[in-house]
Amino acid sequence: MMPSMRDNLVDTFLEEQSDELLTTGEAAKLLNSSRQHIVDLCNRGDLPYVTVGTHRRIRRSDVESHRNRTARMTRDQRRSLWLSYAVAGELVRDPARSIRLANENLQQLRAKVRGQASRWIDEWQRLLNGTLYRLLRDYTSQSPKGRELRQNSPFAGVLADSDRQRVLNEWAQHEGSN
Repeated sequence: MMPSMRDNLVDTFLEEQSDELLTTGEAAKLLNSSRQHIVDLCNRGDLPYVTVGTHRRIRRSDVESHRNRTARMTRDQRRSLWLSYAVAGELVRDPARSIRLANENLQQLRAKVRGQASRWIDEWQRLLNGTLYRLLRDYTSQSPKGRELRQNSPFAGVLADSDRQRVLNEWAQHEGSN
């Protein structure tokens, strides 16, 4: 499926947003920390920055990256991510079937869901209508957005029950060895 001009504009906007320069105070708000903590991270070299005059400016993408590195996933979130890797394999192997099933599931969910969950249904619809690359990237991301997407996944039925169970058994063995 070819990306639309709108998808390209959205991708460009998101890339520009990720390169937005933030003050140490704005970065502190995003990381739910103090401004001094951000300054300390910059001084230690843990958070890259540039100076504008005498003030530090930090790229939003670097702040997001730092937040994602420090936010630990729960056991359920790791399990969900592992399953998303298996679904991603099916998406690559047979994108038409996987996306068709996801769209059918979204239609059913849309009729039942209210409130905040409807936001994620809209986001899934946008991803399913966009590029496969972006869909795979966002679905398997360890970011907070990726975690939310997996909690509201429309990919039920993409994996056969036996395949799903095999993936979960492999995850349990992997999780136990770590």
